[in-house]
Order: sequence, then structure tokens, then C-alpha cells
Amino acid sequence: MGRGGLVRRARAARPPWSRMGSGPKASVHGPGSWVRSAELGGFQTSPSRRWVRLRVSGCRQVRYRTGPYRPHSQPAVPLPSAARGPALRRSEMPESPVSRLPCTPLPLTVGPDPAPLSVGCRLGPAACRQFSSSGTYPSIPLSSPLPGVPKPVFATTDGQEKFETKVTTLDSGLRVASQNKFGQFCTVGILINSGSRYEAKYLSGIAHFLEKLAFSSTARFGSKDEILLTLEEHGGICDCQTSRDTTMYAVSADARGLDTVVGLLADVVLQPRLTDEELDMTRMAVQFELEDLNMRPDPEPLLTEMVHEAAFRENTVGLHRFCPSENIAKIDRQVLHAYLGAYYRPERMVLAGVGVEHERLVQCAHRHLLGARPAWGDAGGAEVDRSVAQYTGGIVKLERDMSSASLGPRLMPELTHVMVGLESCSFLEDDFIPFAVLNMMMGGGGSFSAGGPGKGMFTRLYLNVLNRHHWMYNATSYHHSYEDTGLLCIHASADPRQVREMVEIVTKEFILMGGAVDEAELARAKTQLSSMLMMNLEARPVIFEDVGRQVLATHSRKLPHELCSLISHVTADDIQRVASKMLRGKPAVAALGDLSDLPPYEHIQEALSSRDGRLPRTYRLFR
Repeated sequence: MGRGGLVRRARAARPPWSRMGSGPKASVHGPGSWVRSAELGGFQTSPSRRWVRLRVSGCRQVRYRTGPYRPHSQPAVPLPSAARGPALRRSEMPESPVSRLPCTPLPLTVGPDPAPLSVGCRLGPAACRQFSSSGTYPSIPLSSPLPGVPKPVFATTDGQEKFETKVTTLDSGLRVASQNKFGQFCTVGILINSGSRYEAKYLSGIAHFLEKLAFSSTARFGSKDEILLTLEEHGGICDCQTSRDTTMYAVSADARGLDTVVGLLADVVLQPRLTDEELDMTRMAVQFELEDLNMRPDPEPLLTEMVHEAAFRENTVGLHRFCPSENIAKIDRQVLHAYLGAYYRPERMVLAGVGVEHERLVQCAHRHLLGARPAWGDAGGAEVDRSVAQYTGGIVKLERDMSSASLGPRLMPELTHVMVGLESCSFLEDDFIPFAVLNMMMGGGGSFSAGGPGKGMFTRLYLNVLNRHHWMYNATSYHHSYEDTGLLCIHASADPRQVREMVEIVTKEFILMGGAVDEAELARAKTQLSSMLMMNLEARPVIFEDVGRQVLATHSRKLPHELCSLISHVTADDIQRVASKMLRGKPAVAALGDLSDLPPYEHIQEALSSRDGRLPRTYRLFR
């Protein structure tokens, strides 16, 4: 750069921000000096408005960022008069602004000795960041709060919810339940006391059909796409699930769209169009799900269906939850309307919400649900099935070649699956909590687990079964509980040639349930159950389902700390008492796979009635 004050770019191909410590320099020489650059520009007025570099005589190069880089050319920019002054230190320069706003130039002056040189930039109060100094609060240690600062409020660790569940019953019998929860989003839904257990007088599989038809076209929405687009305006998603005794329609969305969500739910539940095209698509979806159920390598859903069928033969929760293939073509709009008219009634519904104010939810229920006329008309005279579950016990077998089951290109070992169950109790009884602790104490899982105690590695089925019998691929305990009954099961799988030995191991574990209970394993089971309960109830959709199901069954809700208190009071005597009562019943057995070595049902029943759980000895002349 010459004495005339001209600045030329040395490397035009590289953007200015790629060279942190290099590039053209600027010098200031007396009055009327000039700075010129095609892209760099002069101080605070560079055409790119990206950054500025200056070098006053005897000073290091200084660079300032100002705004986005937009390469173009601009004529020379004059600098004000300046005189030589002392060396400029970087610490004496103001902090570079981070704002992308345009910058208004201020004069650059070099004052007489000993005044420092100053560079100004008008970007508002935040343009130059102020650094705190140690002299502000010189005598206050870091362990003490600063004066004038509000006192912090910390979260409590007592494990109790500060928001109680509120329940309001409308004139129509509809219950509105809510649980307030911090957050921008909410989960709202309608739970209905209907499911496969109420299909004794109807074609089996209606609840399965309604699950697939959910959130289809309604009186206000011409298609499922319109429903989804409406939910997307509030960041919402929807889902429908059916079980043996409950149907649930749920939406998670922004809480500010609560009125829209409740109106949409009311339309989906009470005003479905059930067009012929939708029914045909649903038949295809149900058929595909049935084929997938029979082909999947994991047989647990199918075994659960079979053990319920064996335990409650042709009544209530023993009825098929999945639509039988022979009924797919028989279910039409008329059949669905007859079922909906009987069970989709306000007194059998709960509008539940989590993350919403109770008063707003009640107002939305009044606006959209109170007095709403359903699409199937008034069916007040329809009779509702109030049958109580009758436990029968028995066995359901399904011979199947499992040698081709595979999760991928490699075939899995051929396995035979057996599930043995005994009647427990309903979730309304006091023994429900001891049964839940017993189920947690049994635990179990697959033959491989990458976890520790939280994954059940110290449960009985791991310690006594999987760790001792390497040939068993699975041993898992399940507990299914309903409004009037329950079922405690153990699912085991092994090679077909070892089915008899596997069944005997399962019966022995059932007998050991009624024996002595170690205090350490009981404490571990109670702690693990409480931990899982609290961890699961951190999720908003899980809280929603818990609120809805409890209010639907009992018109109220037990809070988590109440359940944890009940869990902590379970004793070893409670475990022995409920297990001894359970062992007096008949077993329910479901078997799937190669069943050539499966013991007879009578032998399994006799083993569960013995003291040691051994199967009766059988002798064969030829094997």
C-alpha cells in the first residue's frame, strides 16, 4: 500500500473471513487521508458490511465484524482528519458487535499524547459488551447469594405431585378428568368402556375394525387427510388403541388448540361416516395384520391371545381381540352402528386431558360433547353386556412349523413356546399390589440382556432358570389385570426336544412362589416396581392413559405417591398369601410350535397341585 492511503486486496479469490490474521492493511497519514477497497471498504462503511481491518502506524492489525458478506464494489471512502498518536492496543478497542444490523459510521480520531485512540460504532447499548469486574461485589463469596437477586425456587424431591387430578361429571353422564402439567403441549382423548369382551352378542372383531377406522372421514372432515392437516396446524398427532375392555382415542397437540382438538375428537367418535371405500380399506388392513400376526417370529401377542382363550373359555376377556378371518367380510356399516349405539354412550366415556386447565376442558366438553347427536341416532334401548368374567382354565394348542421363523436372512433356532397362567385378581382389589410385586419379583426375559438389575438380571426367572439352564431361550412373567379378574402367566421357549423339561421348570417356579420370600429380593422388587412406575409416569401420554383408565373404572385416581406407599407396605406374608390362593386354581396353558413332547394338561395340573412342582413320571417302552 502506498503513501497515498490506497488499500488493494491482495487475494481477491478468498473471502475476507477466511483470513483471520492476514490481508491488506490500512495506514492513516495526516489530514485528508483515504482508504480504498473493492470489497473491503473503509472504516465502518465497507461495501460488504462484513468486517473492517485498520492499521494505524505502529499498531497491529485490528479486524471488526459488522454484518453479512455481500461482495460488490464501492468507490473510495474518505477518513476524517487524523494525527499520529500512541500505539493502539487491542484491549483499548471496543468489543466487536455481533448484530447483523447495518452500522452507522462515527469518526475515528487519534488524539494527542497521552489520549488513546477511540473507534466508535453506533449499534445501540448492546453494541459493546460490558465485562464484570472483581470490584463490583468485592466482599461477597461465591457461596453466598448476591444482593438484589430474587431468591431461587428449587424443585422439591418429595416425589408427590403438586397437581391433583380433577374430575367433573356432566349432566349426560360424561366424565371430564384432567391433570395439569407444565409444558406447551397437551394430550387429550376420549376413553370408552368398550372392547372385545363386549362382543358376545355381536360379530367378533368389531373393536378391531373400529380401531382401524379411527380418524377417518366424519361429518365435518371429508377425509383422513383433512383431519391430519387440521392437527398439523397445532403440531398434533393422533392415535387410537383398543384392548379387551377399553377403546382410546387420543391427540397430542399444542395446548392453545384445545378447543379445536376436543371438537375434532367429538366428531371422530360420534360422527364417523364409515364409507364403503373406508370399510374396504379396513378389511385389507385387518387381513394384513392377521397374516403378520401368524408370520412374525415373536409369538408373544399370539400366545397372549391363546392363553386368554384357554383361561376364560368363550366369555368376556376370553373372546378374540383380533377379528377372525371369517368375520372380515361380514362386518359392515349396519353391524358397526348397532355396536356403537350400545356402547358409545356418554355414561361410558371419559374425556381426559393432561397439560390443560380443568375449567377450559370442561367448557370444551360442554361445547362439543354435551347434547351431541351421534351418527347412528339414539339407541337408548340397546342392552349392554354386563357379564362378569368366568375363569375356566384349559389348554389351547397350535401345531406349527417354527423352523422357518426368521428376523432376517439367518434363520432362528426352531423353538416351541409354552405359556402357563393362573387366575390372579382384578385391579380393583387390594391384592392387586402384592400381585404386581410378585410379577416384578419373578421378572425374567430373553436369554441375552445387556442390562443390570434394572433389566431384571436378579429376578427369579433369571437366577433360577436362564442362568442354570442354558438351553432355554426365554422365561418371562406377565400380569394381565382387568376390572373383574386377572391372569399371571409365565412364557417359556426352548428346543422342541426339551419341552417336557421346560414345562416342569415352569411349574416348579409357580410352586416356589408360595414358599419363603427373601427380604432382599422383596425389597429389590418393590424398589424396581416403584422406579418403573415413577419413570413411566414422567411421559405425558402415559399420564393421560393412567388418568383415563382409573377414572373410567373407579371415578377417581390414585396418585403415584399413593401407589408407591401401597407398594412399600407389601410384606413377604402378602406374597405367600396371594401365591397360595392363586395355586389353588386350574391352570391355563397355551402352546405353539412342535408339540410332540408337550405333557398332557392333566399332568401340568397335577404338577401345580404338588409340593415340588414335578410332572408325573411316564415310562415308554419305545422312544
